[in-house]
Amino acid sequence: MPNNDNQQDQTTTYTAAHWGLYEISHGMTEAMTISPYRHDPNPSDIGRYLNHPHVEALRVQKPAIRKGWLDKQQGNTAAPRGGDQYIEVSWETALDYAAGALRKVKQQHGNQAIFGGSYGWSSAGRFHHSQSQVHRFLNSFGGYVRSKNSYSLGAAGALMHWLVMPMKDLMENHTDWQTMEKHCELFLSFGGSKYQNAQVSTGGTAEHRARGGLNAMHKAGVRFINVSPVSDDIETGGNVEWLAIKPNTDTALILALAYTLQKNGLHDHAFLERYCVGYSQFERYLTGETDGQPKDAQWAAAITGLPSQRIEQLAIELSSHRTMINMAWSLQRADHGEQPCFALITLAAMLGQIGLPGGGFAFCYGAENLLGSPHKHVFGPTFSQGKNAVEHFIPVARIADMLLNPGESFTYEGQTYQYQDIRLIYWAGGNPFHHHQDLKRLSEAWQHPETIITNEQYWTPSAKMADIVFPATTTLERNDIFYAKREPIIAAMKQAKLPEGEAWDDYAIFAALSERLGIADHFTEGKNADEWLEHLYTNWRQALKEKEGFELPDFATFWRENEANMPQSNEPVIMLEAFRRDPEANPLTTPSGKIELFSQSIADFGLDDCPGYACWIEPHEWLGSPKAQQFPLHLISDQPKNKLHSQLDHSPHSRKDRIHGREPVYINTQDAKRRGLHYGDLVQVFNERGRCLASAVPSETVREGVVRLATGAWYDPQHWQNDQGGLLEKHGNPNALTADVPTSSFSQGSTAQTCLVDIQAWSGESLAVTAFDLPSLTTDNHNV
Repeated sequence: MPNNDNQQDQTTTYTAAHWGLYEISHGMTEAMTISPYRHDPNPSDIGRYLNHPHVEALRVQKPAIRKGWLDKQQGNTAAPRGGDQYIEVSWETALDYAAGALRKVKQQHGNQAIFGGSYGWSSAGRFHHSQSQVHRFLNSFGGYVRSKNSYSLGAAGALMHWLVMPMKDLMENHTDWQTMEKHCELFLSFGGSKYQNAQVSTGGTAEHRARGGLNAMHKAGVRFINVSPVSDDIETGGNVEWLAIKPNTDTALILALAYTLQKNGLHDHAFLERYCVGYSQFERYLTGETDGQPKDAQWAAAITGLPSQRIEQLAIELSSHRTMINMAWSLQRADHGEQPCFALITLAAMLGQIGLPGGGFAFCYGAENLLGSPHKHVFGPTFSQGKNAVEHFIPVARIADMLLNPGESFTYEGQTYQYQDIRLIYWAGGNPFHHHQDLKRLSEAWQHPETIITNEQYWTPSAKMADIVFPATTTLERNDIFYAKREPIIAAMKQAKLPEGEAWDDYAIFAALSERLGIADHFTEGKNADEWLEHLYTNWRQALKEKEGFELPDFATFWRENEANMPQSNEPVIMLEAFRRDPEANPLTTPSGKIELFSQSIADFGLDDCPGYACWIEPHEWLGSPKAQQFPLHLISDQPKNKLHSQLDHSPHSRKDRIHGREPVYINTQDAKRRGLHYGDLVQVFNERGRCLASAVPSETVREGVVRLATGAWYDPQHWQNDQGGLLEKHGNPNALTADVPTSSFSQGSTAQTCLVDIQAWSGESLAVTAFDLPSLTTDNHNV
């Protein structure tokens, strides 16, 4: 570990990942050590394993082409994607094939037949960010079909700008932890506030703040209530009241809290009148005037499994304290996921504390480290992606629908669009065989394009489902700039090691393809990667000086000194404070300029599954549905503590938490007893969509009728092709079980958290975990 004396060894440099800033040191023996940034109060250990031999063993060493794809090019019978052999080839050969495939699809089908797949967690540097790189390349080539929003925030990303403000602005402006510690009295959280999730932040972080923030609030006397199917998703260092709700029923509870406020005259009429629109329309639904059903505590108790008396008392407690209502992102990753978002804003507005220090709503503390930062928000350097000449897009979670149903229509935010006939996918950054639901269905959809190209660092499941695989460098193998929103410093990310095997930077890959496609001048503008770094920094430095009145050191000084301080602010961050102070001078970006508890715009879309106000709509499967008779357990697939999504799942840090090499599935002790299950038993978790193997962990941390299986295990099917029977996933990936069904026709978001299953002891043959095995590789290129 570095010394905490601000004196940095001359051989120490920085690298960054989304889970933190790290110091790289080379000792006398030239052995590399990776340590967290010395001023990080609660660093993540994930990044310590970036250079571990077990991690590097799975690197893509050379460009590789799938044998079945080559066979098809030559008119022969081709094996389908998945489990095929790969032929390692020269860079020239792989680039020629990839350029030829791109040129062919563009000529025969147009750019609307190209899908640019990427996910923003690919790297933390401002230049070597593969999402920006692949989009700039494809835009230079004439455009591509893109995706909108994220799996994390599919429903909220589409909805929140209609109600209060865009999710991006919400995330950047959450009330800071110090203000919460000083002013908040009651912290009510739907779905917890797990600081393990806040290990990460888009672009990385220099200061992990969530754990310290929660602990400081506890010491200051803040009371915590956790409304969740699991008890341990708020850790404060003290007592937390647990209300063990049935999954996917939070909207019903929130409506009952709102009803109790309304019935007892505890809602803030003045706030609703001045700062909101649409309360009267919502109130008619709340009281049962529109449908004959008052949304009272007795009604909600039958749905949620919580006592009606506790619901009524909770509403009174909310109104008599400075209350922050927090909601986890997981609630909107469910059937009708828009409704808990609507309900959250409505309940907070009725309490009238929005814009006050320590009160209002949050969405969500603990989801990313950014939320709750006290540091000043300053824009960062950007690598332009250019202009996309193709107008077509999909909501990100609808990729299988697009591939399986070309030409069909879909709706998004009240408008109708059409799925394009995708012939080529170029993927750089991210792992769709982690993020997506119903992986059997995705595997089938993945067979449809003519060509799938990927830039990858490791032999992930996505790489094993691609046709042309280019080996890409890691953050340790290139120069870049660390910047993240509301962080106190920027840092020079200096190359710490030579590239593994024949790996190239994404930029070098796309530059070489651009040369072959005749678009090099447009893509590179005549600059190499290091010249782009200086260009981005210098332009950003000038813009900061002009717009913020703050001057960073010149690039040479910054690069020599390794870091620079960002401008600081002594003013507390209080979300919507300016709007509350003067709503006329500081209107919101909603259609009315106010908080919309009834959205006339959304109502006018005429969508049966997403009306213009918060309401209870029964999920397609939940513990109160007839389907629970067949599959009586609700599966919660939460974020892992030992990796970011599936990144570095093959590291010792992730694998140490496995039981017999598989992910642990937590099951209530009584549910386990009824099934004869004990700690470490090999079990199958199953429903009509698929099966996965996991290791049982009986636990009192989950309510009866609920099981918890974290995401992130690399997809490891027994058979890659589904014509050999139903899907059996061997590693513990919950997306073998989740439904590829949209939240609604409004947002088309992911519904991963709406999933019923059952569990039983595995009595079949012993199946080895092969997720971390390399594919069959050969250098015999006589067919190439």
